[in-house]
Amino acid sequence: MKRRSWGLVFLNALEGIAYGLRTQRNVRVHTGVAILMCGAGFFFNISRTDWMFVLTAVFMVIVTELMNTAVEAAVDLAQPHIHPLAKAAKDTAAGAVLLAAVFAVIIGCFVFLKPVMTWLGLL
Repeated sequence: MKRRSWGLVFLNALEGIAYGLRTQRNVRVHTGVAILMCGAGFFFNISRTDWMFVLTAVFMVIVTELMNTAVEAAVDLAQPHIHPLAKAAKDTAAGAVLLAAVFAVIIGCFVFLKPVMTWLGLL
């Protein structure tokens, strides 16, 4: 197997991210929500610790969404017809995205609930 340069390795990774953004609606949706959450973090001036939680949640969702895309592409290539194991692989990858998204919502509630309530004058 031929060794690739670091530059080529990073270029391939960026191409994978671009493919996900270009072809997968959910990657775009999660990226848009991530941008909004980061904007909210700046707006509410959240703490450094809160930033760590928010960024962990944001990247976890996007990473699992990209992994889901990779699993779906590989399964479709290997098994273009409906097969119980192909379905299991796709459903399991989608389940990982769902768990990451639920985690992100929980983190968002912990981090942003009090600042939003204060901003709205409810606290």
